[in-house]
Amino acid sequence: VVPQRKPVVLTGLELGTCTTKWTIDYLSQAEGPKEVKIHVSAVPQMDFLSKNFVYRTLPFDVFVQRAAEVKHKEYFLAEDEKYYLRSVGEDVRKDIADIRKQFPILAEDVHIPEYFEKEQFFSSVFRISSAGLQLWTHYDVMDNFLIQVTGKKRVVLYSPRDAPYLYLSGTKSEVLDVDNPDLEKYPLFVKAKRYQCVLEAGDVLFIPALWFHNVISEEFGVALNVFWKHLPAESYDKTDTYGNKDPMAASRAIQILDRALKTLEELPEEYRDFYARRMVLRIQEKAYRNDDG
Repeated sequence: VVPQRKPVVLTGLELGTCTTKWTIDYLSQAEGPKEVKIHVSAVPQMDFLSKNFVYRTLPFDVFVQRAAEVKHKEYFLAEDEKYYLRSVGEDVRKDIADIRKQFPILAEDVHIPEYFEKEQFFSSVFRISSAGLQLWTHYDVMDNFLIQVTGKKRVVLYSPRDAPYLYLSGTKSEVLDVDNPDLEKYPLFVKAKRYQCVLEAGDVLFIPALWFHNVISEEFGVALNVFWKHLPAESYDKTDTYGNKDPMAASRAIQILDRALKTLEELPEEYRDFYARRMVLRIQEKAYRNDDG
């Protein structure tokens, strides 16, 4: 029996000088006025499905100062709006986020823990969040480290096995408020087993591929996400710049399943129901893990 891979918080790792150097003033000076594209939200819970935020551009030094404030003198939507930076490549569609390319000066302060081979490296995503900001629950298809450089984050996680209870739309869950879910709308959510950890500055959370995570910034903070290819390189979609497109074989299987379901529509309802149930049993028998992991 292959043991199930689980998240773990690593403490006391050597992360470089970033943990002491990255003050608001230092960050502002280090990368100066270069423009960055950011998410701005009038409410703390950002929702990627309804897109309750806007994209705006600010000079990096201005952005850092604003993200660190609670009330803003200058703002786009509201004086207590929240800011979120997720670094992207030069060409968002083709280039992968890499702190060494997008923030070369800051990259020199970071030592990324070497728990994977160099050729497995996929991306390093620089992130800055306002205090109180909550990101939607989602999964990624690659293993990753969430390196909390400064500030404090609370992370709520769910196992891939609990996908049936998370009301998924693609890679994202529709349940935004994991602390106070709307159980009339999402009754099965109570069945999802919740894991939770609090990351202090200098902590590193290992999030295995396919594990769902919901991240709440308890304080203004700076983090770095490092993604790497746990599967052979050819398993991944070549056009994936964010690390969240399903592996090629999974995408093909879903397309084939959609075609099979379309074919079932040729039958009357009673027959369709019977053969659909048989298909479900067959999938469980052939593809589910037979352990309790």
